[in-house]
Parts: sequence; structure tokens; C-alpha cells
Amino acid sequence: MITTRTVENRVSFATQKFKEIFGSPSTFTASAPGRVNLIGEHTDYNDGYVFPVAIDKYLNIAARQRSDRYVTLHALDVKDSYEFSLSSLPSTEQAPAWSHYLLGVASLLQASGKRISGIDAVITGDVPIGAGLSSSAALSVSAALTFLTASSEDLSPESPPKPEIDNKELAALCQQVEHEFAGVNCGIMDQTISLLGREDQALFLDCRSLEHEHIPLNLKAHHIAICNTKVKRELAASEYNKRRAECERGVDILKQWLPGISALRDISLTDFKKYEDELPALTQKRCRYVIEENTRVLEAVSALKTRHSQTAEKTDESLIQFGRLMDVSHNGLRDDYEVSCTELDLLTDLARSIEGVIGSRMTGAGFGGCTVNIVHEDALETFRTLVTTEYYKQIGIEPEIYLCNVSDGAQVFWNSESSS
Repeated sequence: MITTRTVENRVSFATQKFKEIFGSPSTFTASAPGRVNLIGEHTDYNDGYVFPVAIDKYLNIAARQRSDRYVTLHALDVKDSYEFSLSSLPSTEQAPAWSHYLLGVASLLQASGKRISGIDAVITGDVPIGAGLSSSAALSVSAALTFLTASSEDLSPESPPKPEIDNKELAALCQQVEHEFAGVNCGIMDQTISLLGREDQALFLDCRSLEHEHIPLNLKAHHIAICNTKVKRELAASEYNKRRAECERGVDILKQWLPGISALRDISLTDFKKYEDELPALTQKRCRYVIEENTRVLEAVSALKTRHSQTAEKTDESLIQFGRLMDVSHNGLRDDYEVSCTELDLLTDLARSIEGVIGSRMTGAGFGGCTVNIVHEDALETFRTLVTTEYYKQIGIEPEIYLCNVSDGAQVFWNSESSS
């Protein structure tokens, strides 16, 4: 049985620590979730389709407005603190890496013409850092909500402030933070699902138009299990940017025969097969994966939409089809896109050997991080035991396994103890 934590439980640690550090209560807590992508990997920066869910692991920032322009931050999970002035923002070279996201948010909000206030803040959460579950997007989103909320003219529990910026703008701003302040040319998926997640529903997102649809998962007797390789993703950022460059190179070459395209999203599998031999071998592999993955996302969404209730959960063909697409997605990430690794492949192989696991794939940028698995409740104990034992036997590391609820997106919670 997986239980959902209450809001109070989720934010209480941050508010408690804030009071201990600053001596008086915080005014509010901005809370943003991590995510796991069920299918549609490395398609977002190619204007393609993705299908993520927000998970019940959150990055929380307990904060209050200051009367001056200073920002005082305590990052509990990395045991570090940092202070800067909004009137004279430091360069990222002068600041610790974790603070770059808050510096970036502050810089871009001010550049857009918004007047933001100084804050005192405590940052903590349970989104695993470096595991590919988008802790950075959760930090950017919660930071943006923190600055916008603290800068509202009326801070009162009777009328909690709502940021004067819509979710599309906010997602784009947080994506820009990743590009300009963290050096990762990511797509828009992570920030969008962190903002728009909905309990028990996945987000079918068109990363070009940002049109989206919430699709009920209706997993019933199945659960989402995430396995963390515990491998540091040291190659992820640099290789991520290389993959993006290869995809852009493929588009530039294929424009000779397909002049109307601007991204791999615009190329059908049929057209690609006509001209794939015109591409260098490596570029061809990268493009093939992305084009096929976009098709898989559409098929996966269609399978869930047409799914109907059955008496025997294990014979639910539409969910089984979804799982098969997850498996094929991992194979493409491993063989054509080459962003998997020994540890990720072992975890997926172990999962697939267990009856009751209907799909397993790596999720995130790759080179470590996590796999996502859909597991029948009758197989959960076998899954935990076999995966943990065999992975440790072959790799020498005990993996972390998270059973996750599909949860709501970012929110701001008022601290009732505050009298400000």
C-alpha cells in the first residue's frame, strides 16, 4: 500500500527549520514536485511529445519577505548557505552551484521588468538529487513561486497572493534558467509537469505548442516503481548537449529534401526512411530514435485512452501494450541514442524477468539516474527483493527503490503560524 503524505507533513519540516534558523515563522512555503517520464525521452527539445507524471517527492522553500533587497538562503540538503543582493547580482562563478537556479530566476524576473523583494528562505525536499527525477526543475519552479509570492503587495492568509504570470510563461522562464545559468539545453517538459501535474493523471504534452491534455492512468492494481542506480550522472549534461546538437544537425541536412521541417518532430517515419542514408551514421541513429519515440508516445496515449475496465487486471491488453512500448523505448535509448549505461540496462533486464512487471525503461537524461517500472501489486515484493539482491551482487551498490504516487503540481501554502 502506498500512502500519500498530507500537505502538512510535506511542508512542516521546512517551516520548522525556518523558525529554528531565523527565530520567527516563515510566511509561506512554495512546493514543487519532481517528475518521472513514462515515455517520450529526449523528444522535448526536438519539439516532440512527452508523457510525464508529477511524483509525490517535492522541493520545498519556506520563505518570508525582507524589507531590504537581500536574499538569504539555507540549503539544508547540501548543508550550505548563501546570501546575495538583488541590486547587484553575483556571477555564477562566485556562487555555489545549487544557488545558480535561484540567481537565474531572480535575474530573469528582474530582466522581465518585475520588481521582486528580498527573502529569507530555507530550501529542503525529498526529490533525489542527481537521480534524473528533475530536482533542478523542482528547484527552479519553487524558486520562481517563492520570489513572485514574496513580492506580492498583499501577503495575507485571507487572500493568498497569486503570481501575475501564467504557467506557460513560468515554465519557459525556468527552462531559460537551465539554459543560461546551469548550462543544460533542456526542453520544456520538466518545468511544465512540475507546474501542471495532477493527481493520478499523466500529462500528454506537445512540447512545441505546449498544448496539453491530462490523461487518467487508472493503474488500479499496478504501481509505478522507480529504481535509482545510485550512479553519478557525470556525463549527462555534456552528452545531453551533444545529442541535441546531433538532432539539429540531422534537421539541417534533411531540409535539403524536406524544406518545410524545423525539428525532428516534423519528420514522419516514412519520410525518414526515404532519406536516412543521406545522414552520417551517428546522426542517423540519433534521429531515428527521436522520430520513432514520438510515434511511441502517440501510441501509448492512444492505448490508455481506449483502455476499458476488465475483471482480470493482468490481462488488461491496453496497459500491457503501454508496457511493451516502454520496453521498446528503452531499447532505442540504449542502442540508437546511446544514453543508457550498464547499470540502467541491468535494472531493466532484472525488472523484465519478473512476472507482473509490464514495462521498464530508463527515464531522464541517462548515463545513470533511474528506471521507471509498472509493476502489479502481487509482484512488488518479488520486484524489491530480486532487483535489490541481483543489482548489489553484480554492481556492488544497493539501489534505491521508490514506490510513487502520481501527484499534483506546484503550489504555495500559507503558514498559519505567521502573523505577517
